[in-house]
Amino acid sequence: MHVNTLDHFVANGQLAGRRVFIRSDLNVPQDDAGAITEDTRIRASVPAIRTALAAGAAVMVASHLGRPVEGEFDVKYSLAPVARRLGDLLGFEVPLLRDWVDAVAVSPGQAVLLENTRFNRGEKKNDEVLSKKMARLCDVYVNDAFGTAHRAESSTHGIAKYAPLACAGPLLSAEIDALSKALGEARRPVLAIVAGSKVSTKLGLLDNLAQKVDLLVVGGGIANTFLLAEGFAIGKSLAEPGLVIECKRVLATLGDKGATLPLPIDVVVAKELSATAVPTMRRADDVRPDEMILDIGTQTVLGLTHMIRSAGTIIWNGPIGVFEFDAFAEGTRQMALAIAEATVNGAFSIAGGGDTLAAIAKYELGDRISYISTGGGAFLEYLEGKTLPAIEVLEQRAS
Repeated sequence: MHVNTLDHFVANGQLAGRRVFIRSDLNVPQDDAGAITEDTRIRASVPAIRTALAAGAAVMVASHLGRPVEGEFDVKYSLAPVARRLGDLLGFEVPLLRDWVDAVAVSPGQAVLLENTRFNRGEKKNDEVLSKKMARLCDVYVNDAFGTAHRAESSTHGIAKYAPLACAGPLLSAEIDALSKALGEARRPVLAIVAGSKVSTKLGLLDNLAQKVDLLVVGGGIANTFLLAEGFAIGKSLAEPGLVIECKRVLATLGDKGATLPLPIDVVVAKELSATAVPTMRRADDVRPDEMILDIGTQTVLGLTHMIRSAGTIIWNGPIGVFEFDAFAEGTRQMALAIAEATVNGAFSIAGGGDTLAAIAKYELGDRISYISTGGGAFLEYLEGKTLPAIEVLEQRAS
């Protein structure tokens, strides 16, 4: 993928004295009182803002927050708490502007935050009139919100069509580079881990990766459905019997290209899903009718960690077991440690998805993963082989 970058525009002196509209992803979690509970996305937005300010630009920062009724102001979804935290990080007050679509007052060397983009009617439908109004506010449009790249909205797609100049910010550029390295220019063997509760939510991902990887590891309810497809009894484990045929198709795709999908040899089961449930180790072919599979067993862990340590590229989406409960966390912990070890030894690893990031944080391995994607849905859609509208339009502008 080739797109213009913010660094390229800075190097060419194209920001000094210009009005720069930065679309960030500031959609952060908040508690019932509106306090921000986790600010990773705000901190991730700072480099683009600082770069533009240092280049002498007048900076407008925009983002959505939550799912308000479009076109209506709702204090619950106001970016006011974000403005305060952004100001703390930048070291100066960042004014929050409410009715900004028709005009924004900001001077070179200053930054303002524009109120929730979804308070503007037409934002989610990528309304052309709204997109053109946004584009008229700026000389340079910067998309630094990979988490919204799979949506064609006015502030992520339409504005990029009409702004005089359009480019990717450092966060979006890094995501593009990392994903291209994982799939387009991958060091082999390529190993992908796809785990989660349902095959149905990740079928496109499984289909696409089956055509590209050398090893496809599945976990959670997804693994249970593959066990069903191979004729195993899984007791009362979470699974989707109606998708057994789809699982067999994925297995056939892998087999046709000489790739493999290693299923569990042994598993950890319990009669209930709770923090106090009693774990029992079973062979994968010995799960009782009143038991559910909640993690992989010791022998399976040994096999998978050996494969991970031998991989050249590792794509990770989803914990392998119910890692929230320590009794069923060992598979995920050992897998995460193996990914970290492989990375230190030269493999390229990329991880994405909320539960995956939670596991990385739990085991304090963030500094030993090559790239951690903040993209969520965009990360998954890219791995599925889908076109991301916000990146596609930047590619078109670059050409």
